[in-house]
Amino acid sequence: MNALVPPARHAVHPVAQLFLNRHSPRAFTEAALTEGEVETLLEAARWAPSGSNLQPWRFAWAMRGEPGFAAIAEALVPANRVWAEKAAALIVIASKAVVLRDGVNHPHPSHAFDAGAAWMSLALQADLIGLKAHAMGGFDKPKAAASLNLPADHELHAVVAVGQMGAPELLPEAFRPREVPSQRLPLAEIARRGSF
Repeated sequence: MNALVPPARHAVHPVAQLFLNRHSPRAFTEAALTEGEVETLLEAARWAPSGSNLQPWRFAWAMRGEPGFAAIAEALVPANRVWAEKAAALIVIASKAVVLRDGVNHPHPSHAFDAGAAWMSLALQADLIGLKAHAMGGFDKPKAAASLNLPADHELHAVVAVGQMGAPELLPEAFRPREVPSQRLPLAEIARRGSF
């Protein structure tokens, strides 16, 4: 676990520490990532569970300093861009919203669910190798789709900032109080036996 993270999360039932360590910070150091580190994250995402093994997830990524990184960052809402453009890499998560059956495209009802599983695999792998990943929904989807040449049958889900976690002091002051691992709702509030 990164020394900058206070051990503030406690599970009520036994779970692997990996789930408690994973969180989404906004402060990143200036440390660069290697191409291999990003590919390791994407490799973990590639092995996520997938309904009917359709693997609809798709990723576009770039390293800080590359034109592709700037294009992704420009699509972020200002409140996200101010910190996310300091990350070492940005990864855009999309998924193919159709499935080809008998030569005809049909809607793929679980494409977003599968893309979410791929995101979680990527996030957990980041923690395992000493990185942090923060997914954002706050971005201009049409702008990102145009700059990334998103195919018409795909949907965008999130932009993920990845890098080495930095100290809260690296953030604008307004963001610093939120730079702690968030808690979760009680299990009794989100899961009920036999019905919702």
